[in-house]
Amino acid sequence: MTRTGITDRLNLAYEAAATHCVGLKGRRISPHLVRHATAMHLLQAGVDLTVIALGLGHENPATTHMYIEADLAMKERALSTLQLPHSRQHRYRPTDRVLQFLEGL
Repeated sequence: MTRTGITDRLNLAYEAAATHCVGLKGRRISPHLVRHATAMHLLQAGVDLTVIALGLGHENPATTHMYIEADLAMKERALSTLQLPHSRQHRYRPTDRVLQFLEGL
């Protein structure tokens, strides 16, 4: 199937879906959007990035790294795995000698 054929089929599906789902009206749906959304859903489901790259037809998984962006849920999960540091930061308080030196400048 050609790119034009895929776009035409997607437009037919969009028009049919838009009659039932008012939220779709006025949105721009493209084959690239469907491709990217599918890749993101696979990534969120835990599918390995190399498998996604093969499905997208990328020769090199590095291409997929540039293509797929982590969404907020993935970032939140990554941040939740971090542990807070055990040390407490102390505010610097200069000695009287340092203050005296600075005043003399």
